[in-house]
Amino acid sequence: MNGEPKCLCPEEIDKLKEFAGISQESSDTKSLAILTFLYLYLSICQRELPSLDIAVWSELPTGAGLGSSAAYSVCLTTALLTAYGSICCPLEEGANTGRWTADDLNLINKWAFQGEKIIHGNPSGVDNAVGTWGGALRYQAGNITSLKRVPTLRILLTNTKVPRSTKILVAGVKEKILKFPTIMNPVLDSIDAISHHCERILDSMAENPSLEHYPVLEELFDINQHHLNVIGVGHPSLDRLCQVTASHGLHSKLTGAGGGGCGITLLRPDTDPAAVEAAKQDLRTCDFECWETNIGAPGVLLHTSSSLKADVLQIFKRL
Repeated sequence: MNGEPKCLCPEEIDKLKEFAGISQESSDTKSLAILTFLYLYLSICQRELPSLDIAVWSELPTGAGLGSSAAYSVCLTTALLTAYGSICCPLEEGANTGRWTADDLNLINKWAFQGEKIIHGNPSGVDNAVGTWGGALRYQAGNITSLKRVPTLRILLTNTKVPRSTKILVAGVKEKILKFPTIMNPVLDSIDAISHHCERILDSMAENPSLEHYPVLEELFDINQHHLNVIGVGHPSLDRLCQVTASHGLHSKLTGAGGGGCGITLLRPDTDPAAVEAAKQDLRTCDFECWETNIGAPGVLLHTSSSLKADVLQIFKRL
């Protein structure tokens, strides 16, 4: 069964809840994580159920639009497939990290998507695909493809700490589309056009990383954020985030499902460090959390213990 994942029916999910002592109405993070583990463990390992000690730790805040559930599903899937022998250990002698083959990554992605379905109901598959493959992806009409050339972009990532549910937000957008199709569909078409325009800009930046591209990206950020408010996934906390960063000459938008959670702020290479620090201080005054980081990462990797930071090793030792 570990070759082609099987989607659980509602009756099977109810049985897992009963086995784990989880109430039928429960939808908290811990319960969903346990259900996802049980599904993946029982499905991937099938009848030969090995005894395992599994420790889970994450730097990603949950419910903030950063794909923490997908990261969980991808890592859990990869660990179980490797432990069961469905995929090979990718570490070569003397290497600190290892990357699985394309075929193995495809299998990981399929199983992780099923885990995401337990958590979110009807996810797009984007988050687990990014967690598996890394980099940047194009999602259109259910089809996901990797962007071949993506420049390194500096961003300020801000967590508003406002919890939200992707499932509820997606349902709200669908309801608006059904209620106002002639109004909402043109907005969605415009968001699609923004994505295509942004992709062309990113492709040009990968070839010629000139500062002239940044004003266009900043304008696309602003337009996109207004559109996302129109379709109903904005939040006063995200409006405040955009206002604070705009007061320092920076441009921001929500990331993830919206409704709170996180936003990203584009940092040009020539951005004054003092302006960034001032923006971070003002955001922290709003009780937000901020991190400077870059867009893009390699996706799921196997790490040796010697390659992990000392503070991370200490955390695992305490688990």
